[in-house]
Amino acid sequence: MKKKIIALNAALVLGVSSIFTAPAAYAESLSDLHEKRDNIQDKRSDIKVDIKDTEEEINKLEAQQLTVEEQLEEIAKSLEETASKIEQKNNEIAETKAEIEALKAEIIVLKDRIKKRNEVLKDRAVSFQESGGDVNYLEVIFGSSSFSDFLDRVNAVATIAEADREILIQHEKDKEELEAKQKAVEDKLASLESMKAELVKLEEKQKKQKQQKEELQKKLKHKHKEAEEYKVGLEEEAANLAAQESAIKKAIELENSRLAEAEAARKKAAEEAKQQSSSSSSASSSSSPSSSAAVKEAPAVSSGSFTRPAAGVVTSQMGPRWNKQHAGIDIAASGTVSIVAAADGVVSRSYYSDSYGNVVFISHSIGGQLYTTVYAHMKSRQASAGQVVSKGQQIGIMGNTGHSYGQHLHFEVHKGPWNVSKSNAVNPLNYVSY
Repeated sequence: MKKKIIALNAALVLGVSSIFTAPAAYAESLSDLHEKRDNIQDKRSDIKVDIKDTEEEINKLEAQQLTVEEQLEEIAKSLEETASKIEQKNNEIAETKAEIEALKAEIIVLKDRIKKRNEVLKDRAVSFQESGGDVNYLEVIFGSSSFSDFLDRVNAVATIAEADREILIQHEKDKEELEAKQKAVEDKLASLESMKAELVKLEEKQKKQKQQKEELQKKLKHKHKEAEEYKVGLEEEAANLAAQESAIKKAIELENSRLAEAEAARKKAAEEAKQQSSSSSSASSSSSPSSSAAVKEAPAVSSGSFTRPAAGVVTSQMGPRWNKQHAGIDIAASGTVSIVAAADGVVSRSYYSDSYGNVVFISHSIGGQLYTTVYAHMKSRQASAGQVVSKGQQIGIMGNTGHSYGQHLHFEVHKGPWNVSKSNAVNPLNYVSY
């Protein structure tokens, strides 16, 4: 898109400035002027389309930034929830491990209980073996002295047998309980560790997503900034086109006036010739622009195509500066310093810019070549858009306005029209001497 704008402006001021090789001197026919005006109007239409496209791109980028911002908020919320769940699982794992430690103590008790039962059962088995097993029970029963004693002995034997059976049952139950508890806590711990591992993977994935969205947001912001700057440049181009269209209109008015005066003079001469039959007479008239008043501290007007625009010292030349291309030279001086037009031409723009401060653009046609000079950071301007100026004519006072550090004149020379990228900028020191 930028290349398109530069191409559109390649002949931007050519039609206007070529008219003004000197004040009130016109070399173009009215048809040529109208054609150039129409061309500028077409270019302005193209610029408007580009501005609209750029605005749509800016709106699109803003919508994308908003979407990414919302996504980042969702990811941040999810990360917070995941971290909370991980913390919860850590607590549950800690509790389960505490349960395992408690179970270990229970296991020690159960093992001791089983050991004691094993000893009891072992002693009982030895006793049975020594006495012949169940025969001992019969001797106890039949050794009773009475029926009542017999019943008591039967109940006692039954109680002992039942006790032995209960011991065996409890012994088996304790073993099963021990195994069940061990398996339960081990399964619970394994499950918690597995869930925590999944949560940690999810957290890593969310962090990666957040990083990707942050990088995307950074790129979108950079593109948005570039689009905004490009839009400002397009608006600057549009303003220059409008100013030059105005200059063309003024040129058409002046040419119409000149043609009208010429026609009036012709009719007057024809009338005089008709009245004076003896001889023909000719009349001619000429006018010269009044010289401008002396300019305070203005440099002497030099010979050649260009003259110095201001007195002072060149403090910064054209070239790389502060990671950018310095498209002109800086001329500094103290006090009240006049700024003058470097060559005959027409003022295409005179306005206040955030970067240039008080700035004047002048278009020149020298030897068939279009030039544009720029005079920036002035304290005040004394030239208006559409004004025809002479070489050395005062157009302002040196200042420190816009993006400037200290009083100076920022002076640019463009071989062709001025454009946003300043691709036509040439070194002013090749045209003026300091």
